[in-house]
Amino acid sequence: MSYDLSGARWFKSSHSGASGDCVEVAHLSGGRVGVRDSNNPGGPALVFTPSEWDAFLAGARDREFDRP
Repeated sequence: MSYDLSGARWFKSSHSGASGDCVEVAHLSGGRVGVRDSNNPGGPALVFTPSEWDAFLAGARDREFDRP
């Protein structure tokens, strides 16, 4: 599925460092969330449903993605 992201308002976390290796997030219509590479704003973006985004955030908070 394709989404028109031309009017999306992208932002970075306030915890982003100066290295520039960041992702940007945009809240989209229907509760969807867009995610893209801040170093390639014209490149591809992932779009998550509200439940997918909530599951990702819960996993991050629970440290599911930490390296062993």
